[in-house]
Amino acid sequence: MPLPLSADVTFGLHSQMPTVADTRKLVRAAEAGGFSALAVGDHLAFALPILDPFVQLAQVVALSDTLKVHTSVYLLPLRHPALVAKQAATLDRVSGGRFVMGLGVGGEFPGEFAAAGVPHNQRGARLNEGIEVLRKLWTGEPVAHEGRHFSFPETQMLPTPARPGGPPLWVGGRTEAAFRRAGTLCDGYVSYVVTPDQYRSALESIALHYEAAGRSHAEYGTSHLLFMRLGRTYEEAYDAANALLSKRYAMDFSRATGRYAALGAPADIASFLQQFHAAGVRHFELEFLGTPEERDVQIEQFGREVRPLLGFA
Repeated sequence: MPLPLSADVTFGLHSQMPTVADTRKLVRAAEAGGFSALAVGDHLAFALPILDPFVQLAQVVALSDTLKVHTSVYLLPLRHPALVAKQAATLDRVSGGRFVMGLGVGGEFPGEFAAAGVPHNQRGARLNEGIEVLRKLWTGEPVAHEGRHFSFPETQMLPTPARPGGPPLWVGGRTEAAFRRAGTLCDGYVSYVVTPDQYRSALESIALHYEAAGRSHAEYGTSHLLFMRLGRTYEEAYDAANALLSKRYAMDFSRATGRYAALGAPADIASFLQQFHAAGVRHFELEFLGTPEERDVQIEQFGREVRPLLGFA
């Protein structure tokens, strides 16, 4: 049985927002360009400076009455889930139910796990149990928990999130354990650095776990975070994107840039997005690579020159 995918396609922007002025500018660009959401990533320690996601997204909901806000993705295993439950419930409530909580295990920077006092090899188990704790506390009822990693006596956390049961949980990952988590515990799947064929295969695996668990959603979220660089030619876009991504991840990203990023002229970009749509993506989360000024130019160009070519947006 296939997953119940949305009939609609939406677009969001993924970007760091280092100042209120930059957030205000990005909010205006997103609303003017027909984007539905703004998203940020998460790390305690990264190759480049990175800000706290909840603080950044609180700025967005104060500046926009319409945009949804996403974490993409939040590394729940680095934190105690009870503290995160309070932060997430608060953001969902003050936004009026506009928060989508993307989750992941992380792991590419072991030092941040050491800094948090979390064994690197426990991150998957901690994420699974953390999701259970979030959902318990978001009921608003007195609940207790006794697990492998987290335990607490009967506790009632109020207020609840804006939506009964809390914000939708979308989870990332490229392993069978991640697909099982997406199918059995979460409300959607969010990926990055995968090909359209890999994405299609992931949804097929998730659907098997979803059906085996006897789950039933009106709609299952399917999202993809896509690095993008528009240019006059593919080569020009590739060179600019690869320099930025190699610096960000402190490694040679050249093979991954060519394999996973959307690069080139508007027709090249549209063709790449069409392949992901055919694979099942219904929410595109786009990170336009470049300086803030280059990002803003690309956002405008995407709306003017790429979206008319897509056929589904």
